[in-house]
Amino acid sequence: MLTAILVAAGYVAGSMTWGYWLVRVFHGEDVRTKGSGNIGATNVWRVYGRTLGIPAVLLDTAKGFVPALLGVLLVGHGTGVLAGAAAMLGHWRPLFLGFRKGGKMVATAGGAFLGVAAPVGAAAAGVWLLVFAVGRYASLASILAAASLPLWAWLLGYPWPVVAFGGFAALAVLLLHRVNLRRLARGEESRFRGFRRGEPKSAASP
Repeated sequence: MLTAILVAAGYVAGSMTWGYWLVRVFHGEDVRTKGSGNIGATNVWRVYGRTLGIPAVLLDTAKGFVPALLGVLLVGHGTGVLAGAAAMLGHWRPLFLGFRKGGKMVATAGGAFLGVAAPVGAAAAGVWLLVFAVGRYASLASILAAASLPLWAWLLGYPWPVVAFGGFAALAVLLLHRVNLRRLARGEESRFRGFRRGEPKSAASP
């Protein structure tokens, strides 16, 4: 029963569309009409700069972290995995947007792993930072960081639900970035330059 409650709470937490809400509150605009049209933190950062981008990143991460951590602490790794996965699902198809298209799960997945297996989440975050620093492609950094999750979970000796969760997260992030992969293959993906307010030159998004 507690597991079911935590999973439901994870989905509700994941459905909290912070990027959309922050832009509505501070600019009175719909972020879905800006940049790439995505409600995730990266598009918010690209269009509105770090002032809204940083809070969006932190809040999208927290909504994966809190349910997953509670699941681990109150029940165990299996429940933490389920609650974290539910938060990711909520971010992708949020209740508060009528189950319409949400974000691409990257920050929420990272938060979920920090809650379930903090060293794994930290290692994947390191991969993201390294790839991003070298190439400035947020999409490629997200894909490779997610792909590293099951490997880190296995290398660090976590139980099979955590390794399987890493595989699920990697596949989900890959599928949601398939358009970006095609643009990367064609050399058309835009590098991230969203460190000040203003629309990106391209509508491409991670």
